[in-house]
Amino acid sequence: MTKKLINGVMTKKLTVNVDERGRLMEILRNDDENFECFGQVYMTTAYPGVTKAWHYHKLQTDNFVCVRGMMKVVLYDARPDSSTKGEINEFFIGEHNPMLVVIPAGVYHGFKCVSEYEAIVINTPTNTYNRTTPDEYRLAPHDGSIPYDWNRKDG
Repeated sequence: MTKKLINGVMTKKLTVNVDERGRLMEILRNDDENFECFGQVYMTTAYPGVTKAWHYHKLQTDNFVCVRGMMKVVLYDARPDSSTKGEINEFFIGEHNPMLVVIPAGVYHGFKCVSEYEAIVINTPTNTYNRTTPDEYRLAPHDGSIPYDWNRKDG
């Protein structure tokens, strides 16, 4: 479904190095082209079929990678002055497609677990979460505010 990347969105194909001891996968380095700054690192999960959407941040960039299972990550550009306003990007990331997705401030995003078991996302946002005044602005996932259908597309 991805036509062109939303302005400011970047992806990085991740490499998994394997030997007899196990696996190693670098996710984000401070010398990467897409590295802005460090705020914190956290883990979030979704159970099979669960959608967590929509929200955006005014201040922070998110750096998503799915390290277990598979997630469908969807972005929507609602920024009024963006040349990609109205564009939707869809990424399938996780065990079968290791990828970092960089989500700039102002871009709505959400994800749905598309694996048969709980999927785990690691996020390294550029800002620390402010519990008193969170930088999160939300819409319901299925109310039609964003022109995207979270249902599986068979065919």
